[in-house]
Amino acid sequence: MSEKKQKKVLGRGLNALLGDTDNSDLSFKKTNKINSSQLSLNKIHVNPNQPRTNFDTKEIDNLVVSIKELGIIQPITVRKINDDKYEIVSGERRYRASKIANLDTIPCYVKAVENDSDLLKMSLVENVQRVDLDPIEIALTYERLINEYNLNIDIISKLVGKDRSTISNYVRLLKLDPIIQSGIRDGFLTMGHGRALINIDDKKLQIKIYEQIISSKLSVRQTEKIVKGNKNLTSNYSNSDVSKIYIDATNKFERLFDSKVTLKENNKGKVTLSTSFKSINELYSILKKISNWEK
Repeated sequence: MSEKKQKKVLGRGLNALLGDTDNSDLSFKKTNKINSSQLSLNKIHVNPNQPRTNFDTKEIDNLVVSIKELGIIQPITVRKINDDKYEIVSGERRYRASKIANLDTIPCYVKAVENDSDLLKMSLVENVQRVDLDPIEIALTYERLINEYNLNIDIISKLVGKDRSTISNYVRLLKLDPIIQSGIRDGFLTMGHGRALINIDDKKLQIKIYEQIISSKLSVRQTEKIVKGNKNLTSNYSNSDVSKIYIDATNKFERLFDSKVTLKENNKGKVTLSTSFKSINELYSILKKISNWEK
């Protein structure tokens, strides 16, 4: 996709909300944009219903440095409550960073938003188009648009410029155990890992595989194979059984070796076990254990 086309797609949502669409099914109020103007930071307030919950401290710190050197390049968007109060529609990170940078004013686009409902819809759509949101935050945003505003996936697709399957895949992540959702939010595993784990109905088994992904640094492909099971084994074992075999084997080898163990399967179904030993004495101790088993 070209950069020009990509920008057009990413800007689709707010345009739809702000009246740049003729689709009456979207049922959003048209609003008017006023030219950018400088407003006192003391008059600007955050949206109490802000859909975004995660603000990366490091990213804000980097933004503070940029603001001190270059100023605010892109104005934030606010709605006017009264002459002394404006509420943020989009740009809370820039607002937070500007306060830390000790600015007195900030450039703003002021939009006429008639009610809190329209404001929240605008904030939700604006947020979901950001590239720095984690998958769970995006999924929660879609869920709110569906549940709180009775928007179906077709309408959301038009608002955010994403296809229906992409939206559905995000929403399905919310079926994962909350511990795994937290792992995705914290960057311990990717959306691809999460999509693979969704196919496991047993939440306890989900957690066990999740722990193996973290400890063994499994790729999405390796995770999919653990979940689905090797094709050579499916005739004798169910997918759930194959997953349990991998987990059980890893746990037993780690107890035997008293060391971290990684089981990896290549595309031909060959499984490789790898571990490490602190010293030759530790290796010798393991060999003695194995010898005793053989007797």
